[in-house]
Amino acid sequence: MSFAELDHLCRRLEAIGHAQAMLGVDEAVNMPEGGGEKRAEAMGVLASMAHEMATAPHIADWIAKAETEELDDAQKAAVAEFKRSYINRTCLSSDFVARQVNAAMRCEQLWRSLRAKNDWNDFLPSFENIVALAQEEAERRAEVLKLSPYDALVEQYDPGSRSAEIARVFADLKGFLKGFIPEALEAQARRRAKHPPKALAGPFPIEKQKALGLELMKAVGFDFHHGRLDVSHHPFCGGVPSDVRMTTRYRTDEFLSSLMGILHETGHGLYEQNLPHDLSHWPSMKARGMAMHESQSLFQEMQLSRRPEFWVFALPRAREILGLEDVSVDDLLAHVHRVERGFIRVDADEATYPLHVILRFEIEQELVTGRLAAKDVPEAWNAKMTEYLGLSTAGNYKDGPMQDVHWPSGAFGYFPSYTLGAMMAAQQWAAVERAAPDAAAQIARGDFSAINAWRRENIWSKASMLSTPEIMRQATGEPLNARYFEEHLKNRYLTT
Repeated sequence: MSFAELDHLCRRLEAIGHAQAMLGVDEAVNMPEGGGEKRAEAMGVLASMAHEMATAPHIADWIAKAETEELDDAQKAAVAEFKRSYINRTCLSSDFVARQVNAAMRCEQLWRSLRAKNDWNDFLPSFENIVALAQEEAERRAEVLKLSPYDALVEQYDPGSRSAEIARVFADLKGFLKGFIPEALEAQARRRAKHPPKALAGPFPIEKQKALGLELMKAVGFDFHHGRLDVSHHPFCGGVPSDVRMTTRYRTDEFLSSLMGILHETGHGLYEQNLPHDLSHWPSMKARGMAMHESQSLFQEMQLSRRPEFWVFALPRAREILGLEDVSVDDLLAHVHRVERGFIRVDADEATYPLHVILRFEIEQELVTGRLAAKDVPEAWNAKMTEYLGLSTAGNYKDGPMQDVHWPSGAFGYFPSYTLGAMMAAQQWAAVERAAPDAAAQIARGDFSAINAWRRENIWSKASMLSTPEIMRQATGEPLNARYFEEHLKNRYLTT
């Protein structure tokens, strides 16, 4: 049976993917700087091996024969997803994959050391190489997939998404935010004039912050038998579903940025841990693209963890662990719901965050098509930051185009997923409230079981057996609708 051959191949690819994931986590969390060169070489070799295995010519025959065999619905979905994956993988040669992975590892390592020094000039040659490789990848994929070069990259993160539709949605959102952000800032000023926010006095020792983060992760459902929390230069969720590795970074002068980051990554971790365990080696049983993944992290962070009811439950633990005295839920919400124009995407509030994403979406399209040279990114970045958020990044590279790990690691086409995910999360929460009208009261009790059950049934268990639009339609009753996100922002930030 050809399906049996594909099944066996999927098991081998899963094993190599496991090794790649863990080497990647270790590189970010534990590896000494001197280990970078050989680690990049090892990762490149593994990537090339996996690519050669997954793109062998005879696999096309296996797929074609499997499509004619007597299969159940789950097996048919596995074959369809493997076929999509195979077509995308065969766009690139194993030599190119090894070269790209090696270059990305080296650029990412260089970025870690040079960002803190604000050293764009020494970073630029490596970044130019990454952009050139992204352009080459885009052209190779575009030719096979019959897509535009940028859409061919977006396809790797969100199958079916197209830049024209993303641009339309983002243009409408930009128009909404242009009027909304000033309104939100005015409403915030009125609230603060009536009730000045109480300072959350530090310092907050890292071990205590970690203890609070671990306790809240457990409360919302994270399984520490199959995961852990570490520290890295840039927060992420990695590893594999049976061994989810999450990271954060800490500041001792405040605790909310780290804690919100932990809860955000926990949303990713919950998704991975709750994917179907059986047949996890099938591509149809893996997460459905990065927009869906971001919807789960933003559902956890924005729709749950920034709600007043969440802090009714969480504040007593924060008081006990961090020593917060005389701090009320309202005091905390003044910080949790603060709207402020800032430089850093990962620290941005949910009202200004989409503008950070749109800026990157617009710039990376120009980079991939060659209309913008890598050396000119700081100027373009500064122009858009000035226009969208009224902030200048001239000469400030570490808080400008060097702030994210995505481009140094070669991830072009990823950024739209963040804001698409935020919209999806708001729509999912509206569906949860319809299914469980007392959901907010459950959160106040620290009970996330019913909410997680809804997510497991409607999102997590679907994995990649359906398209993202179909998962959303079945879960919420309609296609993605930006109205839910806009209404969410109005309800949270325009109250006085």
